[in-house]
Amino acid sequence: MRVVDVESGGALPHDGAAVGELQVSGPWVASGYFGGEGADSLTADGWLRTGDLATVDRHGYVRLVDRIKDLIKSGGEWISSVQLEAAILTHPDVEQVVVVARDDPRWVERPVAFVVLREHAAVTAEQLREHAAQQVASWWLPDEFVLVDAIPTTGTGKASKEALRRSLRSA
Repeated sequence: MRVVDVESGGALPHDGAAVGELQVSGPWVASGYFGGEGADSLTADGWLRTGDLATVDRHGYVRLVDRIKDLIKSGGEWISSVQLEAAILTHPDVEQVVVVARDDPRWVERPVAFVVLREHAAVTAEQLREHAAQQVASWWLPDEFVLVDAIPTTGTGKASKEALRRSLRSA
């Protein structure tokens, strides 16, 4: 396994801090997808791109951080949707939160948080923003908090970030 810089593809150190794409190779790793699908999932030197962002410490322990497709590129910097969701989720009135990127003409992308509140909660978007501001950098704060009754799910019951992205594009 190796961790590489998302933009340059250069190898990153196994220091437990450097975050990059986790790639794997070996006799037990698939050499491709059935029918030739996902050809871009292999590097030129045959490593499988997992699509996961990870760190590896000096002992070889891997910590998954996020999915590459869920990162938000804002003003040339990366925002982790997972870390932003975790910060918002610490609010006692939040039941569930999913953060996705919205296209932005100035910053490329900006985060939008879809939030399901606990029953009988009466928190506002501004209160959620103030709460998150205590835990993340100000430029990470979502431009919009969308309060919803439920988060759409995939066939496996996971939150469907793709459905939320489509809803932003059609709005």
